[in-house]
Amino acid sequence: MTPRSRRPVAGHGQLHGPAAWSQLLKMLGVVAIVVLVSGFSVAGYVVYDLGQTFSDEVVALDGDDSVPPDIGAIKGGVNMLLVGSDVCEDDFKDGFGNRCSDPESGGERNDTNLLLHISDSPRRVTVITFPRDLMITIPSCTDSDGNASEERSKEALNEAIGIGGQKNGLACVARTITKVSGLEIQFAARVTWGGVMKITDAIGGVDVCVANGISDPENTGLELAPGTHTLQGYWALQFLRVRHGVGDNGDLSRGSNQQVYMSSLARKMTSSEVLGNPGRLLRLANTVMTNVTPSAKLTNPTLLVQIALAIKDVPLEQINFVNYPVLDDPGNPGVKVVPDYESADRLWAALAANQPIQVTGQRDAVVSATEAPADSPPDPSTGADASTTPTSDKTGGPVALPQNISGQSAAQQTCSNGNGTGG
Repeated sequence: MTPRSRRPVAGHGQLHGPAAWSQLLKMLGVVAIVVLVSGFSVAGYVVYDLGQTFSDEVVALDGDDSVPPDIGAIKGGVNMLLVGSDVCEDDFKDGFGNRCSDPESGGERNDTNLLLHISDSPRRVTVITFPRDLMITIPSCTDSDGNASEERSKEALNEAIGIGGQKNGLACVARTITKVSGLEIQFAARVTWGGVMKITDAIGGVDVCVANGISDPENTGLELAPGTHTLQGYWALQFLRVRHGVGDNGDLSRGSNQQVYMSSLARKMTSSEVLGNPGRLLRLANTVMTNVTPSAKLTNPTLLVQIALAIKDVPLEQINFVNYPVLDDPGNPGVKVVPDYESADRLWAALAANQPIQVTGQRDAVVSATEAPADSPPDPSTGADASTTPTSDKTGGPVALPQNISGQSAAQQTCSNGNGTGG
């Protein structure tokens, strides 16, 4: 089985009529692309809109209570954590080699850690990627048996979910990210490998640009030639997992490579291919609801709609994916990393002040579409050039983040910078 390829490229109230339906679809699309957990908001809004439609011609009887007011956007900012775990599910474990067959490979780990920040008005969205090999303090957490663990002063981030166990793992990751970031996390969700595969199938795949080929036969089995590839299911997951075929073959390169996927996902979910396909959106809502484990508050449909309304009009240029800044771990250089607190403080200050940000750091694992080979021109339908920068507004001009913070906006088309082989 191989990924499907195509031509190479480089690179709130009630709603009525077609225009209103288009507005709803746009909202659903933007909600869905922020991070996969936002599919809960998709589902919540679908339920809400169906209820609104059902009540359009409602007849009031004597003694009926008045109709409740329309739902408004959530007040203030939002911090939401999405955790991708590597649990080996029976339906999929045969496809992941030693990770799921070797008894010594260990238990569940939180290998993907995304912190979604939605600002207060004017609304902006920032998704911060924390590397799994980040050595930080994991605070005391309650495990599945109700026992409190000891604080670990220096431990890899991806151990947190195991410390909390099946019942409290997600809460332990959230507590850990709060400690390192200083941001209170109100909501969280966890998705497994199998969940990622089912969700990408529900949206019909995601197009990713590969500038130099990716070859990783021993780990993910991923072989991608230069060009644009439509990835679904297993291969989409392997693209998100790959690191021994992009950039410097490390976890930081994997994080940057994931941003190529997430920005492309954003552009697809705001395109006519998805916005004009209500059936696909409904399938996505159902798939996410059955494959993502949420924190308790995220099961409230009204809250989901409020979050959706908060971000429905955020332009792609104001949806940014950034990598948490790190330095080599002196105790294990080239393998583990530690926080670059000075650079991180600049990021947290910009978010606290609700200022637009401009990413200046470079990434070995990613090139802009305009820097890819000349025989692979960028597809104009996929979004803005990588030179797009945030526009200034009443909060002031964009804040140039330190060079040690890399990333991109959802409007930028970028390509994976593989190891030069693949096919």
